[in-house]
Amino acid sequence: MDRFRLDAHVKVLDETVAERAKARGLDGLVYAPHFTRLPDIRERAAEFTDDDLLVVPGREVFTGDWRNRKHVLAVGLEAPVPDFITLEAAMAEFDRQDAAVLAPHPEFATVSLEAHDIRAHRDRIHAVEVYNPKHFATHNERARELAAEFELPAFGSSYAHLPGTVGEVWTGFDRRFETADELVAALREGVPRGVYHRDGPRHRLRCMAEFGHLFYENSWGKIDRLFLSGTEPTHPDHIAYDGRFDDVSVY
Repeated sequence: MDRFRLDAHVKVLDETVAERAKARGLDGLVYAPHFTRLPDIRERAAEFTDDDLLVVPGREVFTGDWRNRKHVLAVGLEAPVPDFITLEAAMAEFDRQDAAVLAPHPEFATVSLEAHDIRAHRDRIHAVEVYNPKHFATHNERARELAAEFELPAFGSSYAHLPGTVGEVWTGFDRRFETADELVAALREGVPRGVYHRDGPRHRLRCMAEFGHLFYENSWGKIDRLFLSGTEPTHPDHIAYDGRFDDVSVY
């Protein structure tokens, strides 16, 4: 029986999301919104953490340039890491900080780690996502193949960009975690877990809604307006990074 049920990647967090997570029997969420600096993510995660729900801060870092981007989910970062730096630099920084490094939606669309990326960074990756509501069945099957090929643990998440999707997918552990550090350690150590998801017509509708949202979130115009000016919070040129990533920035 699962003693800790984790939705391992959500983009939204408010009172409604927290209550929905609890109602669906979740014990934890990894909160990793796009283009948001780590201190802000930590503050919001702490706001919604209580005795019934552990909200763990994470960063889905967009590595590479817009046309060759690779998303990587880091959990347990101690210091901020910007978007749009090279994959190699991001992986080195995650390793330096002893973060848990997860491969979300592998080989999906043009935004994911591919087999050769996982092979190159196999020793720095701690799990591969094998179920995601934005995936078709063939994507989930391929993700399971990649996890098996590289002998990496699996995880699943709702990847919720819409509040109603939270808790549609979860990763179940046979032990309890009281703190974010305990969860990060379990992810890094490959603690056994299972991946589960809801089923039926409502689940399929939630999957369709999330897939539809994909086109909005990946529009070039949106990113161009919101991010590439160099002044946005997770741009490597932002003053918050004090020039530390200038030599590995792709913009």
